[in-house]
Amino acid sequence: MITIEKMTSQHLGEIIALSVGEEQQQFVGAIDDILTIINAQIRPHVIIAGDQVVGFFLIDTIYLQTNDVATLQSLGLRKFFIDKQHQGKGYAKQTLQLLPDYLTITYPNYTDVFLTVNCKNETAKNLYLKSGFQDTNALYLGGPSGPQHVMKQVYNSL
Repeated sequence: MITIEKMTSQHLGEIIALSVGEEQQQFVGAIDDILTIINAQIRPHVIIAGDQVVGFFLIDTIYLQTNDVATLQSLGLRKFFIDKQHQGKGYAKQTLQLLPDYLTITYPNYTDVFLTVNCKNETAKNLYLKSGFQDTNALYLGGPSGPQHVMKQVYNSL
């Protein structure tokens, strides 16, 4: 069973050990680099299977500042990944199914969540589509690995 939690200092040792395969590195980056962008507005969360951290993501509460398709009630899902040793077990799909309820409880003043997925990463795009995200038909061109599809999921009607 998968659970999602806010990251605490107790998770740090397990998080530092997380990584993705070399072919996915261009889309996610290294965990050391990801941890440097955490602040009061960009908050870390862990994905736990049993009692082990198997994945990670950031929630950006000021997504509007970098993405003009967002609103004041929009969150950004960033750096979502499952550790390479735990991929293929359905953890990403399970997490994305839990995400709307988790965000409604954790961020009650927000209504939707955006993400960008690299145009070369069809596997991830299809997973997001199957999990309730919609392609906005907009492209984000500021990514380091080329253009990215902008996707959105409404989860809370306030």
